[in-house]
Amino acid sequence: MLATLAVLMSLSGPTPAAALPAGGEVDVKLVLAVDTSRSMDQEEVRIQREGYVEALKHREFIEAVTGGLNGRIAISYFEWAGYVVPDSVIDWQLIATEQDAIDFAARLEERPITTQRRTSISTAIAQGAAMIVSSPYNGRRQVVDVSGDGTNNSGNRVEPTRDKAVEAGIVINGLALMLRPSGAPGGLDKYYADCVIGGPGSFVLPVYKIEDFATAVRRKLVLEVSGFVPLPFSHRIADQAKTDCMIGERQWQDMFDR
Repeated sequence: MLATLAVLMSLSGPTPAAALPAGGEVDVKLVLAVDTSRSMDQEEVRIQREGYVEALKHREFIEAVTGGLNGRIAISYFEWAGYVVPDSVIDWQLIATEQDAIDFAARLEERPITTQRRTSISTAIAQGAAMIVSSPYNGRRQVVDVSGDGTNNSGNRVEPTRDKAVEAGIVINGLALMLRPSGAPGGLDKYYADCVIGGPGSFVLPVYKIEDFATAVRRKLVLEVSGFVPLPFSHRIADQAKTDCMIGERQWQDMFDR
């Protein structure tokens, strides 16, 4: 286990600057890992940001937090593309009240909106896992919440990185933004189901229209905070052939070769 955690730490990008004092028991340690790659235009990135801000302040999210066994969660946030954007990291914050959630949403809302090149889901998973490992809180559950609109085409392979995080007791859920073709056979939701998500009760939610993003984020956060397990999307597609988890890297190489 220690070797697994060391590997995850070495694979990740920037981590929180300093260890904090022990923060006590929470129902879930939740990392929000948000794709800001240039496959999304500025309008889509803006709506995505607003979706997270709205979901964090929503009554359903607050009730899910306060209704837990401990009545509080620890949450953090960062943005990624081909790498983790260093100044996007919002370090761990305890949420136990509506005001806590509003304060966290305000910190997110004030951040500048930028986009970056490439897509490295493996880097996002490794960063999220490293942040969970170094968190000052003790969580009954540990979740990395990855939202993205494309396949891994940069950095380490996504499947083994996912597997190392799951071995460390971390659940990875996905929000697949299916606004345009991703190049993944069977759809990006199937790619996420086969190559990205993992751990007990893990799931992926597809988003087909950008205007549905806020609702999907809210639903996802409520499920993650409450611990309810939806019918896994992966069950619906289990009878299909497994996705080639290197499809993004192959497509990028083909484009580069041309």
